[in-house]
Parts: sequence; C-alpha cells; structure tokens
Amino acid sequence: MMKQSDNAMMRVMVLRGAGDRLQLEHRRIPEPGPYEVLVRVAACGVCRTDLHVQDNELPAINYPIVPGHQIVGDIMAAGPEAILPPGSRIGIAWLAHTCGTCEYCGSNRENLCDHTQFNGYHVDGGFADYMLADSRYCFPLDASLSAAETTPLLCAGLIGFRSLRMAGAATRIGIYGFGSAAHIITQVASHEKRRIYAFTRPGDEAAQAFALRVGAVWAGDSDQPAPAALDAALIFAPDGNLVPKALTDLKKGGVVVCGGIHMSDIPSFAYADLWAERQIRSVANLTRTDGRDFLALASQMPIHPEITTYQLEAANDALDDLRNGKIIGTAVLVMDQPGNQV
Repeated sequence: MMKQSDNAMMRVMVLRGAGDRLQLEHRRIPEPGPYEVLVRVAACGVCRTDLHVQDNELPAINYPIVPGHQIVGDIMAAGPEAILPPGSRIGIAWLAHTCGTCEYCGSNRENLCDHTQFNGYHVDGGFADYMLADSRYCFPLDASLSAAETTPLLCAGLIGFRSLRMAGAATRIGIYGFGSAAHIITQVASHEKRRIYAFTRPGDEAAQAFALRVGAVWAGDSDQPAPAALDAALIFAPDGNLVPKALTDLKKGGVVVCGGIHMSDIPSFAYADLWAERQIRSVANLTRTDGRDFLALASQMPIHPEITTYQLEAANDALDDLRNGKIIGTAVLVMDQPGNQV
C-alpha cells in the first residue's frame, strides 16, 4: 500500500459553480475507504457531458466538483474491502455507485437506479493527479495499452456501444453529430459490416472527411436527406431539431436512438413521420455489463481513437475547444507524473 505523508499533495481542476472556469487547486491526497481504491490518474478524456456540468444543464450538480469520467490510471492504495489490488491498471467510467437493491438494480438496469452517483458529477472525477473510486465499478485494463488512447472508450465508446445495441440488427445507420462517440462506434459498426451515414453541421467538411476516414460510407450536412432509407439513426449531437429530421430519414419500423445525456427541446412533428412503427428511444448512462462487453469487444478488434492531448492545467482550453467544435475525435488530459504511461 502506498505510504503517504500528512502533507502529500495533488493537483485538481475544480468547477466551483455554474458557468465558472475551472480553478487549479492543491489538495491533500485522500485515503481510500472500505471498497475504495486510490488511483493515480494517467489520463482523462474530456466529454461533452463535462460541458453540461459546467453549464448547469443537468439536475442537482454537486458544486464544487472535479469533472472527468473517462479515466485511466493505476491503483496506488486499496481499502480493506476493495476487490482490486494495488498495482492494477484500471479504467473508471461515468457510473460511480448504485444502491444495488432497487427494482432497476435487481433487473440488470442499474443505469436507471434512482440512487446512482456519477463520477465528475456527484463525486470528484479525473481532472486531477489522484482520485478515489469504488473498486466494484472499475474495469481492469491491459497495462500495456496507451492510457490516453484508451480514455475515449470509457464513455464515448460505451455510450456509442449501448446506442448501437438499441439499433438492433440495423444495417444502414445514420449518425448525427460526428464527434467522440461517433468516431469510435463507426469503427465498431464497420467491423460488423454495417453501413454508416454520417451527418454533420452544415458545411463542416473536416468532420465529414474524418467520418469517411474512419469508415462511414457517406458523409454530408445534417439538413440533407439521407441518400438511402435508414434502418436506424443514432443522435449524439445535443440538438433536438435532429430528432424529427432523423425520423424522416428512417424506413418503416426504424428507430431513432438519442445517445446524449442532455438535448435541447424536440420540436413538434407530424404523426405521419412517426407512424409505421418507427420509434424514438434514449440512452441513459451505462451498466457494468456494458463496460465488460464493450471492452472485451475492443480488445478483439482494432479501434483507433483520434485524440488531442492537453496538460491538466489546460483543462479550460480543452473544454473551450470542444465547445467551439475544434476537436476532431476526443480531447484528453494527460498528467505528467513519474511512472505514468500515457
């Protein structure tokens, strides 16, 4: 177990209130509780959900909070009931804790638990040198993997994977909003011989070229009609106007899957666009089963996340670039500490 002095300190980037910029603070390195592990963070992905937390667009945010929920790091110390030992390389995702006893937890739907907690939202996350995590909600990783390139798998990949599962056996799939989740799940869908049609902001030629490079068969503006009738549509952009548009692109019996945690209001649309057994579904969070299944799949096929790295102190720059559409793929914070493999 890691020995700590009383004055052992770490850097954290703290969001003190709604709309604030992150502030660099130095705090004492904490001690793990019974099920907890102390994790030295190697890298942490930056997610659009972090923007929603900053903008106070989610309910009951626990300010002040350290954001970050796509974390790769190493266990430095473990509590007495932790199920993972010191020295383990692990991944930490959005789900931090569930009650384990409600109707949702008892039916393999822990993502809907009424008492759930999330990293970087209810409990301090990975925009830090060290963090605490409940070992029961961590994922063992291959220590030889690049930490920075693995981080996007832990939220963008997982949410994309759950969204793709909700599309069932669809072979023609439209993806609306081509960012972090989209570029990972396009690679998975292409590996499964599905055809991906990528819809981006009108005129975003860089994103369209990126989509084609990672496996899409077509890429164009989101206000264009689909070049072929779609079996399913996955919406990752937080724009409610895309829902009626995606419905008009669907075949009979098709499904629109909304993959974001927050979306602007969906405007009214004609019932005829929904008729013929079309569906609209949302994706809420993830389960640990999702994590295990997706990481097992990712180990069997080559997924190549596109990343842009930033130092921890540049977290505000990473958030600004994400907000302004300057990121191709995923922004990742890297922590330069002795022993970190990024």
